[in-house]
Amino acid sequence: MDDFEAIALNALEAARPLARSYFRTPLKVERKADCSPVTLADRAVERAMTAVLENACPNHGVLGEEYGTSGADARHVWVIDPIDGTKSFISGVPLFGTLIALLEDGVPILGGIDMPMLGETWIGRVDRDTRVNGETCRTARRTRLEDAVLFATSPDQFTPEEYRFFDGLSQACAGRRFGGDCYSYGLLASGHIDLILEAGLQPYDYLPLVPIVTGAGGVITDWKGAPLTLRSQGRVLAAATPDLHRKAVERLRNSAA
Repeated sequence: MDDFEAIALNALEAARPLARSYFRTPLKVERKADCSPVTLADRAVERAMTAVLENACPNHGVLGEEYGTSGADARHVWVIDPIDGTKSFISGVPLFGTLIALLEDGVPILGGIDMPMLGETWIGRVDRDTRVNGETCRTARRTRLEDAVLFATSPDQFTPEEYRFFDGLSQACAGRRFGGDCYSYGLLASGHIDLILEAGLQPYDYLPLVPIVTGAGGVITDWKGAPLTLRSQGRVLAAATPDLHRKAVERLRNSAA
């Protein structure tokens, strides 16, 4: 695991100066088939990360947001999102990040969030506690929805039906905020916020977050409480504690009734 972590950090270090160099510069924004934005920066960062991974682990697979999958049948597959929060990136908002995960037999065993403009890096592993910039971090210990702060990246990510679930959960909480992209999960791992509910995510958006949240004492699943996998439907619920997670799942289940 130490070797895998070193490789992940090397890939993030290759990404960081590239992301910084493109930030707040004129960039042509293209639209992908799903209408999400992409820029030269996304592609350049993914190529740099893939080069590190292919050099260090030629027998491993790679799943990237921009260039798809190679070696999907390998036991170990790296998952990368070069710029998570492209909408923030192209708007000059520094709350975008770079994500990386390592899957073993389809299960995320290592995950990383790097915030290039903020100088914060979270690393989660299945064999030890999550760390931010080398220091162990823990989720908050809140267990009641009425004490919890709920985050989502944007109300636009929900369908009208999904937003009804989000709104129902948020009404039971102390407050809600929008924004953050992957940064919200780092904040949850470090004990600053309590709940995150999102929809429309892809495997490269959520799989890197699993070891980070769980390694800090939190719980992250789909909306029904099932583990997140490559085949999950992109509905993600993260909570600071098991009790808080259970109550959030119950609230979502009741909203469906």
